[in-house]
Amino acid sequence: MISDPAVAPVLDDIDARPGSTASLLRTFIGVFLRPLGGWISTADLVAFAGDLGIEAAQARTGVARLKQKGLLLASREEQIGYRLNPAATGMLERGDRRIFEMREMTDADTWCLVSFSIPESARSVRHQLRRRLQWIGAGVVSPALWICPGHLQAEVEQILQELDVRGWATLFPTSVPVPAGTLIEAAAQWWDLEALRGEHLSFQGALATLPAEPFAAYVQLIDRWRVLPYTDPGLPPSMLPTDWPGRRSFDEFARRSAELAAPAWAHVRARIA
Repeated sequence: MISDPAVAPVLDDIDARPGSTASLLRTFIGVFLRPLGGWISTADLVAFAGDLGIEAAQARTGVARLKQKGLLLASREEQIGYRLNPAATGMLERGDRRIFEMREMTDADTWCLVSFSIPESARSVRHQLRRRLQWIGAGVVSPALWICPGHLQAEVEQILQELDVRGWATLFPTSVPVPAGTLIEAAAQWWDLEALRGEHLSFQGALATLPAEPFAAYVQLIDRWRVLPYTDPGLPPSMLPTDWPGRRSFDEFARRSAELAAPAWAHVRARIA
């Protein structure tokens, strides 16, 4: 078992509530720290947290928790500060692809079926596997058979390797599923589409409450959006109701992030300089 925090894989914190101290700090770090060289002083990190409405004491507590989770490593350079854990790079790069390049399936795209049989003696690992498959947007056909878009197969294989359960799982690349009923009915059984609809509508409603200041608006926009590209698998039109709100959510995110990115970066570079 890997014990070195600089080597162990770092997982995205899907459970962090959007708008919470932990979630906002994680979003800031994920967006800005790599282009800044991977290091930031404690003073600057707390100041940026203040720009997001987080009090200094609260920010320091939140940073300590991110260090505990392995995202940050204490690192003194000219000042006391934090360096991004190299083991987090893969997770953040996957997040970039999900957040800024959300992929929607077409009817011609392939699927990946994930079949596994994990013994009762390893039920805690089985629980982790199901939880992580749910995190990447996989649907539940049956307790031991899951389905996800074919382009996520590499992520599934990585999850199986990290949990050391590859020997208990078999992957089946496949084309169009053929359920007993319609594809729309099947999708509603395999995914919680009503919950996903609610998340999309909640995101769209939150757009009206973004701050006027571009830096805070940009971080909050990404923070409120970043979980949706994971939990929503981007199903093809043939599996979705005609009034599905996913496309509008993505279009709004893309438009607003394009508007806010440059002024947000100008704010960050001015402070770091």
